[in-house]
Amino acid sequence: MKLLVLGGTRFLSREVAAQAVQRGWDVACACRGRSGSLPDGVRHLPWDRDDEAPDSVAQGDWDAVVDVSRLPSHVRRALAATPGSHWVFVSTISVYADPSSPAMQPLVDPVVEDVDLAVDPEAYGGMKVACEQLVTEQAASSAIVRPGLIVGPGDPTGRFAHWPQRLARGGEVLAPGRPQDVVQVIDVRDLAAWLLDLAAARTAGTFDAVGEPMAFGELLAHVASGVGGDGVGLTWVDAAFLEEHGVTHWAGDGSLPLWLPRPEYDGMLAHDPGPALAAGLRLRPLAETAPGCLDSPVHALSPEREAEVLAAWHSRAGGI
Repeated sequence: MKLLVLGGTRFLSREVAAQAVQRGWDVACACRGRSGSLPDGVRHLPWDRDDEAPDSVAQGDWDAVVDVSRLPSHVRRALAATPGSHWVFVSTISVYADPSSPAMQPLVDPVVEDVDLAVDPEAYGGMKVACEQLVTEQAASSAIVRPGLIVGPGDPTGRFAHWPQRLARGGEVLAPGRPQDVVQVIDVRDLAAWLLDLAAARTAGTFDAVGEPMAFGELLAHVASGVGGDGVGLTWVDAAFLEEHGVTHWAGDGSLPLWLPRPEYDGMLAHDPGPALAAGLRLRPLAETAPGCLDSPVHALSPEREAEVLAAWHSRAGGI
């Protein structure tokens, strides 16, 4: 199997390349090579995707291509250089216009030109839609894969690692919202393995690449069991109180990861994994995912702020 990975230096694309080498495939990574190291055993094909594809890419005769790009111009150039290859394009659930629903429709309007997300972060989903359309129209065959929140070893975003690390520390843990709120994550290793299966089988179709949806409280219990935090005490604090005290949603410094406004985002982390499972996706237990996040960076609520919010919660009028 001759595989071209567009990227290969960070998180998902790096995991894809590393696992492909482990399968004994001939693997090349086309990228600038500035964002991190490439896995052992791959060939580096230097390519700044703002430029036309070099001969090393265009003359590669690749069986399959895996691409994670968000920029339509990058996808156009890569498609033109790999006309006979099966494409596995990694998109996102951010292509869906209604985050309150888990349905695979409607999509946001495509954004066909490259947009700097620092200027307009809302363009992300639209650019991915445009990339999907290019792949579907121009690749010899293709699978469009729309992941939800990807977690696990090597995650540079800090969007999940707060929970394994916080639960491993023990003590009273601030939990946001309601324990029954539905959430879901997918391990980067499981996603990468499935992308390679789709490439090898030349599977065509469009899939949500997501883990099993579960109650937030259940997810935290699984995470705790994986990091030896079974005895921690969770204190569930309602959304209005957290917002009043400056705790932010989803990701970033001062946030509680996985916490989303409800009901506006009830569907964002509640997609159906059934079609992907039927197409071969295999999911490991979250208790196996959690330990791999103990060394990951964290961008979330600090221990000091957590203690302040918990103290305010317990001292509120009528509090317990």
